[in-house]
Amino acid sequence: MKLTVVAAPHLRSKDNVRKVMIDVLIALIPASVAAVVLFGMQALLLIVVSMVSAELIELFIMRVLREKKDFKPDFSASVTGLLLALNLSLAVSWWQAVIGAVVAIGIAKHVFGGLGKNFWNPALIGRVFLLMSFPVQMTTWFKPFDLETTATPMAILKEGGGSLPSLKDMFIGTIPGSLGEVSALLLLIGFVYLVLRGRIKLLIPLSYVGSVALISWIFYTVNSSYGSPLYHILGGGLMLGALFMATDMVTSPMSPLGQLIFGTGCGFITMIIRYFGGYPEGVSFSILIMNSFVPLIDMATRPRRFGEVRGNA
Repeated sequence: MKLTVVAAPHLRSKDNVRKVMIDVLIALIPASVAAVVLFGMQALLLIVVSMVSAELIELFIMRVLREKKDFKPDFSASVTGLLLALNLSLAVSWWQAVIGAVVAIGIAKHVFGGLGKNFWNPALIGRVFLLMSFPVQMTTWFKPFDLETTATPMAILKEGGGSLPSLKDMFIGTIPGSLGEVSALLLLIGFVYLVLRGRIKLLIPLSYVGSVALISWIFYTVNSSYGSPLYHILGGGLMLGALFMATDMVTSPMSPLGQLIFGTGCGFITMIIRYFGGYPEGVSFSILIMNSFVPLIDMATRPRRFGEVRGNA
């Protein structure tokens, strides 16, 4: 009998990047369809332009700049483009979505080496860049169907005045906000699909939403004007961020303890910004801040190898 010694890994999976990304795209279909139904053809235009731009930019970088002529799209750029679009306001123009895709793919992803090497979530980098560059368009919100400009639930809570929408409307999705954040129900449906497919890290969304619920409950018991925990969970971009952005495999910790720390940190920073920051929403900033600490978290929570003595490795 001939034995062959090879390097690890010895356990292999039939899954690949393309299959995972297709599952994520499928999971985001309900929220994407809802965006088109609620906000019209402009929403569809932003989604298509963002996804196509992201794929074309990646194709150009890989085949022209890096001269990898055999490169085949793995749909990771499509996921980034779709997530970017779902984080946009309806007031954003198509060419601004293209700029966001260029920043997300060309800078946030490929400057660091491409898929698996980026430190920050590319879609969120694209969103924050657009927020800084075009603040008026990125913070102008519309009511679904009639498309009248109005304030989001988080803005109403921040200003301390005005009537909040019902929790039912916030759960179903008939509230103003970015394209993908208006329906918690449809985001949860997509999330359940990813859980059943084994594509999601449960500890991150659970600790993220749980820490937001705990902090908002504490503040709510002191002063009800801060808003109930359910408003903070269903309002703003929390569900989209916790379920689909913070769980990005590349920019989140590997160990269970690290994921717990990461999700809790995201929730804490989100609520600090919501309560004390100048902006009514803090999901994007909180995830990007915690992305920066992922290498340190992974180092601190790295499982001990068998026989290893701490301090000598």
